[in-house]
Amino acid sequence: MAPDPGLVRLRISLRAVLGITLAVALAELLGFSLTASITAGLAALLALFTVGDPTVRRQAVTTALLPAVGFPVLALATLLHDAPLLRDAAWLLVVFAGVYARRWGPRGHALGIFAFMQFFVTQFLHALPAQLPELYAATGVALGAAAVVRFLIWPIERRVPPPAVPAALPGRGLARATTRQAVQVAVASGVALVMGQFLSEERWYWAVGTVWWIFVNTASRGETLVRGFRRVLGTVTGIAGGFLVAIPLGGAPAATAVLVAGCVFGIFYTAAVSYSWMILAVTVMASLLYGLLGVLDGSLLLLRVAETGVGAVCAGLAVTLVLPVRTHTTNDAWIQRALLCVRSATSASVRRLAGEEAADPTPHAAELESLLGRVRLSLAPLVHPLNPFLARKQRARRVLALLDEAAGEVRGLVDVAADPDASHDARLAAACWRVEAAVEALTSRGGAVVATDPHLRTEGEAHVGVPALVHARGLARVLTELDAPLRTQPSAWTARS
Repeated sequence: MAPDPGLVRLRISLRAVLGITLAVALAELLGFSLTASITAGLAALLALFTVGDPTVRRQAVTTALLPAVGFPVLALATLLHDAPLLRDAAWLLVVFAGVYARRWGPRGHALGIFAFMQFFVTQFLHALPAQLPELYAATGVALGAAAVVRFLIWPIERRVPPPAVPAALPGRGLARATTRQAVQVAVASGVALVMGQFLSEERWYWAVGTVWWIFVNTASRGETLVRGFRRVLGTVTGIAGGFLVAIPLGGAPAATAVLVAGCVFGIFYTAAVSYSWMILAVTVMASLLYGLLGVLDGSLLLLRVAETGVGAVCAGLAVTLVLPVRTHTTNDAWIQRALLCVRSATSASVRRLAGEEAADPTPHAAELESLLGRVRLSLAPLVHPLNPFLARKQRARRVLALLDEAAGEVRGLVDVAADPDASHDARLAAACWRVEAAVEALTSRGGAVVATDPHLRTEGEAHVGVPALVHARGLARVLTELDAPLRTQPSAWTARS
């Protein structure tokens, strides 16, 4: 039910089904084994799902680099299959390195996930060293098929560029969030590995996989705990779907293939809007693949729930006890970056209206949209329905509403600045000064936001040729109203989680 402007999510989801179907079809035509065909499908899925660089050229480079990290990990995992202690130690190193690589942005993020999942797939399929050449070939064919579909047959990103990904928050050593998270994930994975093996010597890897995916795209303790809850919720509902669909199906190839394609569509279509729905689709797909491999039964699905619970508990404990990144620290940092971007966009717009051709507010407006997305993710724990602290929830919702309103005023101002016939009004300088002063007060400690212009925007002003002034004054008003929710009892609204 979530909005899908331009049907972008729909098209990306259909393209994913096409790319993965092509990869599996090629693997079957080449006579690969069932294990290799499943490996091909998962490799294509990862290539289409994880590569999210801001330009098509960078996406192509990242896709080309996937074998450079995937093949060595695949070899390591298969060669250590019969040496449990060495295998476990190697996987923990891969886990740490995969998370640490996120410091290098979308490319490091994608390569880290691909490396981890290559290790995971060998455990899922119980791949052996003798199968390594075939697995290499299947993965190569799958990545080629995914690249052809993505960059040649259906190049959606050439017409609809992906949203920019904000740069990670600054820091050095353990002050860097990605470094702390790498330690957290490694510790949680180590504990999950031991506890998972206690539950099952064959399917223990689900606990480690749960830890890994809970930490993906999170940056604070609150975000991770909420994601863990959603992971368990999606898994439980997905297991119910497995009982209703996968077990009665009994691994019938044609029907399984159709339903797996439906799950792939669900994964891509829901990923951006609902983690729980995405995990439901992942869980049903895994159940169908187990049915295809001939090992599916009710006890296996229940074990999946138990392993997921173990992984979620381990992730929760690690994010709470091991180098925790407090939610309010992350909230404050992302909100400040968004406010500074508002100031930059306003200043560039006013300079453009004053005749400075080099001033371009458009990049600042685009950056603001991506920063607001990150602010929403950061504040998600506070506005979650299960958050019992109603005052914090109300303040967080107020902050989000005002930031969205500020973004609307910025978009209006930027649109006016882009009009070659728009004129500069002398009052714009004063309005811009009020915006800059308000941002300075909100991003400094102890500052006071100046009172907004009493002449707020009116319908009359919109018709007398000064729309830029209307937006600038409206922006100053919104920033003034932000002062109360951001500064009222900060220790309460930011939460101690």
